[in-house]
Amino acid sequence: MNNYDNFFLPVDDLPSAKNFYENVLGLAVKFDYSLNGMIAFNVGTQEPAIILKDKKKFQDMKPTIWFVVNDVETEYKNMMAKGIHFLTKPFSIRTGMAVEFEDPFGNRLGITDYK
Repeated sequence: MNNYDNFFLPVDDLPSAKNFYENVLGLAVKFDYSLNGMIAFNVGTQEPAIILKDKKKFQDMKPTIWFVVNDVETEYKNMMAKGIHFLTKPFSIRTGMAVEFEDPFGNRLGITDYK
């Protein structure tokens, strides 16, 4: 794991959540893909963002932390060999590849690369 990537939080009402994070907490919008059920917010000058995901579009959503790795496919294979059970196979996102899993305690985590 090289660094944090993003922090994903589920919300019931995306417009209200956007208002809270933007106008109450004062966070800047990094990107707004509301039509796809996601809005990201910058925290200071850090690259990792808080990304709100609409539970209407992402029904299995749980709070999730993603980490950056050099290569998702390679890390996926290495982690599977260590007994990690992934929720899906690696999938393509706008910036590269990603895949999610849960730790033995039910916390959701993910890995992504920027290929």
